[in-house]
Amino acid sequence: MLKSTFKMAKRMLPRISETEMIALRAGTVSIDREIFEGKVKSKFPIDIGNKKYIPQIYFNDINKNMRVIGDKPMYNGKFDDIQKNLEYLGKEGYFSFNIPKKYKGISIPIETQSHLLTKLSSFNPSLGVIVMVPNSLGPAELLLHYGTDEQKDKYLPSLADGSYIPCFGLTGPENGSDAGGKIDEGIIIVKNGKTKIKAKINKRYITLAPVSNLIGLAIKVSDPSNYLKGKYDGITVCLLEKNHPNLKLETHHNPLNVGFPNGTIKGEIEIDLEDVIGGPKNIGNGWKMLMECLAAGRGISLPASALGSSLTTWYGVSGYANLREQFKIPLSKMQGVQEKLANITYQSWTSFVSIKYTNRILDSGEKPSVISAIMKQQITERGRNVLLDGMDIYAGSAICLGENNFIEKYYQAAPVGITVEGSNTLTRSLIIFGQGLNKSHPFISDVVKSIQDGNKEDYVKYIGQLVNHSISLYLQNITNIFKVTSEPTLQIINLTSSFANLSNIVALMGGKLKKEQRLSGFMADYLSNLYLAHALIECNNEATNSNIKKLNNYCLKRLINEIKVSQDRILEELPLILRIIASPTLKSYSHKFNSEDNVEMSNILWKDNEIREMIESHISLNNVLSKIKNANITKDKAIKDRLVWEIIQVGEKDNN
Repeated sequence: MLKSTFKMAKRMLPRISETEMIALRAGTVSIDREIFEGKVKSKFPIDIGNKKYIPQIYFNDINKNMRVIGDKPMYNGKFDDIQKNLEYLGKEGYFSFNIPKKYKGISIPIETQSHLLTKLSSFNPSLGVIVMVPNSLGPAELLLHYGTDEQKDKYLPSLADGSYIPCFGLTGPENGSDAGGKIDEGIIIVKNGKTKIKAKINKRYITLAPVSNLIGLAIKVSDPSNYLKGKYDGITVCLLEKNHPNLKLETHHNPLNVGFPNGTIKGEIEIDLEDVIGGPKNIGNGWKMLMECLAAGRGISLPASALGSSLTTWYGVSGYANLREQFKIPLSKMQGVQEKLANITYQSWTSFVSIKYTNRILDSGEKPSVISAIMKQQITERGRNVLLDGMDIYAGSAICLGENNFIEKYYQAAPVGITVEGSNTLTRSLIIFGQGLNKSHPFISDVVKSIQDGNKEDYVKYIGQLVNHSISLYLQNITNIFKVTSEPTLQIINLTSSFANLSNIVALMGGKLKKEQRLSGFMADYLSNLYLAHALIECNNEATNSNIKKLNNYCLKRLINEIKVSQDRILEELPLILRIIASPTLKSYSHKFNSEDNVEMSNILWKDNEIREMIESHISLNNVLSKIKNANITKDKAIKDRLVWEIIQVGEKDNN
């Protein structure tokens, strides 16, 4: 019977290109697989204090390093103005987080990298970007995994000490978020007896390009004359030095005055096959190489950078609200402000805990591509929401430039994280659930492969497993409908089972699902919020501080409410027959919050010294933040009054 469904399944399967299949299969699976199975079993305990992950030497030096660099935008279009800072950062090891010590790198854990990037970004967003790129988007990881011994020996030590400043050129005028779209092309030629790649390059939005002297390039290579005697075509990754003939790095962009180098790579060039990363055998393998190696920007660097702005805003704005009075009461006593402060607390703490959770997963050796996409989209988006509420509360001080305006630099930089490494819109509506269904689901990828291979025996095997899995989950979720619990952790366990069951139902849409981006987006929201919730549960399991437990439970309840919204929208988007099938099994919960909840959550950071000190360890306390801290903790009224007067001043400039 199952064998007779093979032809129908083949018709339902959407066309999946080779590049799509490589992307879908890249990386590993972790908790995301267990969510699609309906039950999370793996444990990744979160050391919320973070101490065992952070080699103290880096945090003894980091404040000195930041003072040397300064908190002003680092790049204004002139290489001479940034050169000394690049040299200094290189010598201090900031470009070698992933490079082994045998190549003169410092090779530190993911958690340490994340912590460093959070702190650097909280101090100076442009500094965070400049340090982030060589450790995620640069060629170092590609070299480590795929480079020849000669390439590793030549380039990695000089990347580690900053002698080489790398960039990576993928995006061009005709491919933005669609990295697999129309990119620069090259052909195999023979010139003067030597085989080369002849290519026309036109890249843009390339971070560090204006200051780089080692350039990674992705090119679609073809071999129409069959000089290489085989199938050596497709995306190819090359590595060139800046002085390569006809390679032009002559113009730059200015992303919102944030102050990091970003520009173009152009030219009609000829590339020796030895300049392909890994040598000639890797011609055509570049897409697989990129998908497996360049997820660090999504999973580590961009979330850490967004966290720096969120934690600083949470710390500064909530502390300011205790001090700033209007209508004869502090802002923090006003219910409208408390509501926004509670939202800032929710978004910031959820981001903080989920990053710790993800870092543990990554430090275990996993490279989960779906989780990386979730973290990029969720943490940058939640960071933007923190800034919007923070701007409202900081008000006039937030919109006037001056030394007390600690928030505007994050507000200005926020769209960068939202946009790069696949825009959040694309990531949410196409990647998170779409890739999750094809990669993280326990059976669907095997079913798809068997159909593509025309292997009916494997198809019968895997479709049978899928059917049994689906029936079991469906019956389990009918039973769950009758389970009553008010405990957030148990609710998340039930909602995880509900999501797995709903995913199986949605998968019945087959190829039509590829066009249903609204539905895919709502399923992505459901999946993402479950992942964040499991991070909070893991944190709760380890927490001994009662206020941290309160924070975790509050955030869990907020996530459960967001999941309820997603469930309602998913049902609205489903075809009628699938809606009828899904409705009897879709368990939902909701939580109400009163003014007492908002009061407690709005100021919990300043009521609990352990939480406050934990956040302080992750951010840079500039002049005004230090004053906010001292004014909140001092018992001396005269000192407090003086500090408050200094804090509430805004920038003033002479009219002339």
